[in-house]
Amino acid sequence: MSFSDLFGSGEHLRNLSHFAAIVNLAAIDGDINTEEEELLRRFARKLDITESEYQKVLENPRAYPLTPSHDTERRLERLHDLFRIIFADHLIDDEEAELIKRYAIGLGFSSQASETIIKRSIQIFSGQLSFDDYQYLLDKQD
Repeated sequence: MSFSDLFGSGEHLRNLSHFAAIVNLAAIDGDINTEEEELLRRFARKLDITESEYQKVLENPRAYPLTPSHDTERRLERLHDLFRIIFADHLIDDEEAELIKRYAIGLGFSSQASETIIKRSIQIFSGQLSFDDYQYLLDKQD
């Protein structure tokens, strides 16, 4: 058995901690609903989380510490995943907003940058885009 088999790869451990953060967010407003469960299953597949890991994380998501990435795009991708979970029920409450702010800071964003990113993300996910932003996104070439 190799060293990485014993302890898992760094990337897999980051994925596991990210998944645990997603589970925490899904459960913050009580029981996980059907739509949140579907998203959790999808994220588990995307993050290469096994069924046994999935069950362990559901039992105790706080047992997995957050492991930040040095790549800004990767951190934004992680926040995007969390916003998709939060907005599965089409709204965000104060507890969820506070938890995602702490998560953003844990990922390595400054407090000020976290507030800006979160405010803007809430506008985007709740459909509060200005016409200029809407037009920019439509005109943006990949």
